[in-house]
Amino acid sequence: MSSVDPEKNKPSPARIGVWLVVGAIGVYMLTSGVIGILSGGS
Repeated sequence: MSSVDPEKNKPSPARIGVWLVVGAIGVYMLTSGVIGILSGGS
């Protein structure tokens, strides 16, 4: 893993992958929270 170079300041596949993972985790947390509420979990 190298540091970000100023010349490579445009969106890279790696950055897109990171955002996909972050979004997936957020959706998972929201979904699990909603399921917990619907199932009457504390």
